[in-house]
Amino acid sequence: MNKENLLKELFKEYYKSAAKNYDPLPPSGSYREYYRIKNNGTSAIGVYNNDRKENEAFISFTKQFLSKKLNVPDLYKEDLDSNIYLLEDLGDETLFSKIVSLRKEEDHEDKIVELYKTVLTELPKFQIDAAKDFDYSHCYPRKEFDRQSMLWDLSYFKYYFLKLAKISFNEQLIEDDFHTFADFLLSADSKYFLYRDFQSRNVMLKDDKPYFIDYQGGRKGPLQYDVASLLFDAKAELTFDMRSELLDFYIAIIKEKHKLEKYAFIEYYKPFILVRILQAMGAYGFRGFYERKAHFLKSIPPALKNMEWLLNNWDTSLKLPHLFKCLEQMIGSTELSKYSYPLLNESNLNVTVRSFSYKKGIPADNSGNGGGFVFDCRSIHNPGRYEQYKNQTGKDKDVIDFLKKESDIDKFLENAFNLVDTSVENYITRGFTNLMVSFGCTGGQHRSVYCAEEMAKHLHDKYKVKVDLSHSELDKA
Repeated sequence: MNKENLLKELFKEYYKSAAKNYDPLPPSGSYREYYRIKNNGTSAIGVYNNDRKENEAFISFTKQFLSKKLNVPDLYKEDLDSNIYLLEDLGDETLFSKIVSLRKEEDHEDKIVELYKTVLTELPKFQIDAAKDFDYSHCYPRKEFDRQSMLWDLSYFKYYFLKLAKISFNEQLIEDDFHTFADFLLSADSKYFLYRDFQSRNVMLKDDKPYFIDYQGGRKGPLQYDVASLLFDAKAELTFDMRSELLDFYIAIIKEKHKLEKYAFIEYYKPFILVRILQAMGAYGFRGFYERKAHFLKSIPPALKNMEWLLNNWDTSLKLPHLFKCLEQMIGSTELSKYSYPLLNESNLNVTVRSFSYKKGIPADNSGNGGGFVFDCRSIHNPGRYEQYKNQTGKDKDVIDFLKKESDIDKFLENAFNLVDTSVENYITRGFTNLMVSFGCTGGQHRSVYCAEEMAKHLHDKYKVKVDLSHSELDKA
């Protein structure tokens, strides 16, 4: 049985009724696959992940957090032998999407700070309250943020960022600094729960309350790591004044729960910011340079901005001379500067999106490029067969509802998005100017029109590229 059928069966076992809708969610930075499964007003998130150890960690942590009434998704049902589980659907709004929206409003900085304060109020409940009797036996791949964890992160940065970004370094000298770095970090107080990936995309907002996801990498560790992860999340781009205010707020919250020497906390805070940034840079390099997923490269410029601030404000006793030379190379690199936001988000790429009828032929590409995609929509259940839809088009709500309920069009489009995204990202980084994407069906009225509309919206929202959308048959009317 394939994963779709397995997840639908799990849904049926829990809800006692069959799933009607099964929609893949956009891919994230991991290899886990998420699906929104619905039936008659009920909705759940189905998860498939072929890493059993990671699944065991997530499920164990979720049960422990729920028992302490922490804001995490309810776990409905799991089938570890099939690598699947079913979670509460928390919606689509993340902390990151909310701050992007707030930035369009007046006085947005105050609103963003207040929002972050609600999140930071919850963080110590995981770090301190949950840690008191936490079962770390399912932690994966390590039970603590120990020397091995640190050296893995630093090596990840070295091999997937420094080498692929062509930053020169002395192998022995950088290894010496890595071990000095690890020795220093290991001297920090580390008896707390370390969430590991506490950042704006892993905080969901539901009914004006923050909920927390993707904590399967958690382990025992220091307090500083998670607050550094949140406040120096590259894509969130908080101002440094906002970060300072929020750090003071967090320390005050901690002091209410726990004896804390601010000086000792701050002595380790900036080194933990640095190790987190280096781990993130390794991920950007692996996903961006190695796997050629260009949207990960968009995080490099804000991460370098954070790094530059950190080096200019480095006032701890820790000295890492060769590593800092490498970081200065990165900050001054013209090669890395090409991944700036204007290049990726305001490119000269023009994407032509067309719908057409196969009876009339595939539209010509007049740009001279000759490349792109033609998607055949004729395998999708055709609403044009039914009398009530004959005079409607793929823009009409009734037709759209039919396609979403009676066909696999969402899965078809998800696959189309993934294919086209790869080319769009490649074309943007290489400075190309034209790409054509066409969708065809029998009459060019229903299926192809809806798909073209959705593709145009997807590309405009995700990449801010210029999109030229037209419908060969509808435009004749």
